Amino acid sequence: MRNARVLAVMDDAGTEIPDGGLFCCDGIIEQVGPTADLPTVADQVIELADHVVIPGLVNTHHHLCQNLTRAVPMAQDASLFGWLQTLYPIWQRMGPDHLRISALVGMAELALSGCTTSSDHLYLFPNGSRLDDQIQSAVDLGFRFTATRGSMSIGESKGGLPPDSLTEDEDAILEDCIRVVDTFHDPGPQAMVQVAIAPCSPFTVSQDLMRQSAVLAREKGVRLHTHLAENVEDIDYSLERFGMRPGEYIEDVGWVGEDVWHAHCVQLDAEENALFARTGTGIAHCPCSNMRLASGIAPVRAWLDRGVKVGLGVDGSASNDDANLLTEARQAMLLQRVKGHAAELTAREALRIATRGGAAVLGREDDIGSLEVGKNADFAAYDLNTPAMAGTDWDPLAALIFCRPAQATWTVIGGRPIVRDGLIASVDFDAVLTEHRRLVRMLMDG
Repeated sequence: MRNARVLAVMDDAGTEIPDGGLFCCDGIIEQVGPTADLPTVADQVIELADHVVIPGLVNTHHHLCQNLTRAVPMAQDASLFGWLQTLYPIWQRMGPDHLRISALVGMAELALSGCTTSSDHLYLFPNGSRLDDQIQSAVDLGFRFTATRGSMSIGESKGGLPPDSLTEDEDAILEDCIRVVDTFHDPGPQAMVQVAIAPCSPFTVSQDLMRQSAVLAREKGVRLHTHLAENVEDIDYSLERFGMRPGEYIEDVGWVGEDVWHAHCVQLDAEENALFARTGTGIAHCPCSNMRLASGIAPVRAWLDRGVKVGLGVDGSASNDDANLLTEARQAMLLQRVKGHAAELTAREALRIATRGGAAVLGREDDIGSLEVGKNADFAAYDLNTPAMAGTDWDPLAALIFCRPAQATWTVIGGRPIVRDGLIASVDFDAVLTEHRRLVRMLMDG
């Protein structure tokens, strides 16, 4: 790749290279710098004149299957708990094909925004569905994927939120966690598939399952993920059910540490923020979903100043209802500023959260998140010759955040183009969209 207008390395020094490029071999970056300093011969050369190049964006929280239920009328104006209770009956009609096709569509949508790595929080396994269905889609697309084996075990009859029909036996949950970790998790630095263990939330699983999941994950050397302190209902439930705030709860069940990341965390207090900083626990910040569900404004500036690990998440495509990481970065910046300080979060800080921050949250700061020698050749390129980017020569990199979020012209993962000239290159995407539409109509027809 060569001749980029500017290449943002996203290293510790914040290096930005005019007329930049990189050279990779077997998916690993061997050289990065001005185009004139790079080798002139390669098996494939990507010409990126008038493009901005950044490390591939990293998505730390998603629910891919929800792109089958976007803009459902009865859920459009509900807060979290009411929104969930409206959608549970629809989701329980899904099956393996729904998970597979929605994953292909969702990952492709992410890739078109410049995302090269995503996690997904799958906690619904109706009608024979398995985590395997999503993983196969990631392999087919060539997308770098952290699959999480989620779960729900406490239904309405036991004081939980979901219908009993969507819950599972806890012993069966743990057995399947072992199966998917042993089958799919790759701990290596070029891993395309990793697995984490991810009970859905404190209001859908028992404290015992949370504790056992933490023990199992550490035995297996994988990460832990869940929802936490998303809105005030979440706090009220924790106080009523457990007699403690979310921070006390996660300490009690062993869910703090470098190997843990929580989604949302909007309603954490100052003491809980300090807990996250002290223990190295990560946060997936989901600004669009937080606004959509009226959950509040997360204290991102305070998290960063304390040294908390923060990445971005698009969250589910029924609560966003988008899956564009640049949109998320832009909203993260703007939402912090709406509190009254124009410099509360800068464009470059937002991009760093979307790249380096996400890599740290997923435990992959050594192999993704920046364009440095020895790391995976995961990058995205954006064309400056578009109406939305006209007039951005002043600062093309910051324009990725200040202007309308661009679609990636190229998205490359491990040296392999997934998006080429603005189109999905690795699968027949028209056929995928046709099948996705058929599955949506099935759900609508009930």
